[in-house]
Amino acid sequence: MAEWDLRKLRVLRTLGERGTVTAAAEALHMTPSAVSQQLTNLARQLGVPLLEPQGRRVRLTDAARLVLRHAEAVFEQLERADAELAAHVQGEAGEVRVGAFSTAVPALVVPAVRALRATHPGVTVRVREAEAGEAYELLAAGEVDLALSLAAHAPSAADPGFTRVPLLADPLDVALPPGHPLAAADRVRLADLAAEPWIFGGSGPWSDITRTACEAAGFSPYQGHAAAGWTAILAMVEAGMGVALVPRMAAGRRDGVVMRALTEDRPHRHVVAALRKGAADAPAPRRVLTALRTAATALTDPRQTRT
Repeated sequence: MAEWDLRKLRVLRTLGERGTVTAAAEALHMTPSAVSQQLTNLARQLGVPLLEPQGRRVRLTDAARLVLRHAEAVFEQLERADAELAAHVQGEAGEVRVGAFSTAVPALVVPAVRALRATHPGVTVRVREAEAGEAYELLAAGEVDLALSLAAHAPSAADPGFTRVPLLADPLDVALPPGHPLAAADRVRLADLAAEPWIFGGSGPWSDITRTACEAAGFSPYQGHAAAGWTAILAMVEAGMGVALVPRMAAGRRDGVVMRALTEDRPHRHVVAALRKGAADAPAPRRVLTALRTAATALTDPRQTRT
């Protein structure tokens, strides 16, 4: 029987995910030569070639992909074993490391932590703020146990190494200055704001989201001002310099800005939680997920948006 070394299998899996020896070494906090040595030893132990040259890079052989297909089942079972052991030793107590993008921390994670302190004080949550894409990378590297990300950055539902949990469709509300004619209107549509100067970033995901939403409503937004931070955007709206689409998670409370839910053409951004396969069976992560769902439900309640 071949000798299966879990540490070396993790190195092989990371290489398959990252694509290059250098990238795998960086993710594993190893040197490239150490990664190459681990893979050479694993190939010798298994008796099959695992890498083949592809120009100046290497790629996995068919045998390596076969090995990884079976290894994923082993890694999943080990996650389940860890989860069951934690449940046996700690009951519902435990520590959950959460990686979350910036607007998710005050809108979802903080309310969830407050609720858990009251209902399950034995569950400790350690928060690490990260960009949406980075949160998934931290999860893949084992540096967090649960990642809050946007659907576009999270692992796909078909990824065998992760469990993806839809959390909420975060509505995009429109921010208006108090004196705007639509601030007190019965209904607000994006199309009603086609002639307004819009405030959004000059590039990046939020620029794409704003442009896509407005174009779906039948117009191309005129960018009156460019800003990426919500504090700057809302300050300019308050000053009457333009209008903006703002995720409900990011809006907060600002006395000089009227947040209106759109009655038609209502765009959303999708927020998901992701865990390594099998980890959701542990009581502590399950409690954190439940608390996050409760916070998400409260956030999307229309009564939370001022009209």
